[in-house]
Amino acid sequence: MSTRREELSRNLESVRRRIADAATEAGRAPDSVTLVVVTKTYPASDVVDLAALGVTDVGENRHPEAARKRDEAGEQAAGLRWHFVGALQTNKAAAVARYADVVHSVDRPRLVDALAKGAVQAGREVEVLIQVNLEGRDDDPVGRAGADPGDVLALGERVAAAEGLVLGGVMAVAPLGADPDPAFARLAEISASLAATFPGATAISAGMSGDLEAAVRHGATHVRIGRSVLGERPPLG
Repeated sequence: MSTRREELSRNLESVRRRIADAATEAGRAPDSVTLVVVTKTYPASDVVDLAALGVTDVGENRHPEAARKRDEAGEQAAGLRWHFVGALQTNKAAAVARYADVVHSVDRPRLVDALAKGAVQAGREVEVLIQVNLEGRDDDPVGRAGADPGDVLALGERVAAAEGLVLGGVMAVAPLGADPDPAFARLAEISASLAATFPGATAISAGMSGDLEAAVRHGATHVRIGRSVLGERPPLG
């Protein structure tokens, strides 16, 4: 086993323990939470090592880096489920639909339409999560992206009606510098409201390296972990 694979193995064990402890404390089964390892900026060799270590889901946030890495990982990572977790431009949606199994960052009608067109052209079915803005308006220059909570149901209806797409649920990022618990509690309420109309849309993508426990406490089904598994990110460029 390579030194890097040993490092990844140790980090994975630690993160999996955190998830299991948080789930148990919340009265949930540990396997009700899916670990999505976010591999952005890391090489395809790390993806191959993660697959060998039992990781089933990886996340990327940039196109075309994500497509290139998926190709480079090749057959050694053939069983992985690929999640696109970053902001997505409408003009890149069709390309992303050719390789992403799940897109976490859908927040506007035009993006729904572009993803659906790409999925149909590729003969694929793409799962969609609606990204919710939990900290104010989208025009806030320091705010997160995402749909207004009041627009989630209408977006869900558009996804559900689109050929090539499957409505999976919701995604959010906790507000920077604030207690994540109220935000994730609000996301759980939004999820329940969406699932009341679309019973299959039960996924809640929430929680990263610093706040996964709070996310699991409030029902997260997917946590997106980068740094705690892969280490500090290498500089871009």
